[in-house]
Amino acid sequence: MRSSRPYLVSIMVIGVLLVVAPFVISLPSRASHGQTMITQFKPIMQPASVAVTVKYYDQTFTPLRALATGGIQAASEAPAMITGLSHALHTSPAQTEAFLSASYPAMYGLLSGLPKLTPILQQVPSGLTHFAPLIKTMQDNVANYAAISALPSFRLFTWFFVIPGVLLVVLAGIPLFASRQQ
Repeated sequence: MRSSRPYLVSIMVIGVLLVVAPFVISLPSRASHGQTMITQFKPIMQPASVAVTVKYYDQTFTPLRALATGGIQAASEAPAMITGLSHALHTSPAQTEAFLSASYPAMYGLLSGLPKLTPILQQVPSGLTHFAPLIKTMQDNVANYAAISALPSFRLFTWFFVIPGVLLVVLAGIPLFASRQQ
């Protein structure tokens, strides 16, 4: 028994480390947060959902870059356009605006609303640039997400260390303490 004592002590130390280490590194709370994230991302990271996100980005939001750029320019040109139209129609700018408002209410509303939208429109290009890596990352990681979400609950990870650690402590401890009592 004396010759196996160092091995049993080593096994017991490893067991104690397996029990203590998860708590030292805050594994229970971190694993719980990880599981919460996996759960909350599940609907977003499904292949169909990612495909819809990519479709909206590519076919809806990306083409809005041109509209945003044109809208900013149109907002700055609107006063000169009203003046030019009023000269061509031989009316005052106020009469021209009233005519446009009555005859083309949607177009006039859009035109008159552009100055207020300019700060938002100015953010569209940088917003698209900002979100491009997110969309690409989502698209590239659908399979990785499926693989990680197929793992057992992260909340169990602590026990994957603690249970073997307790078993090692018990298995090494029984012969160690039995030999001390002899």
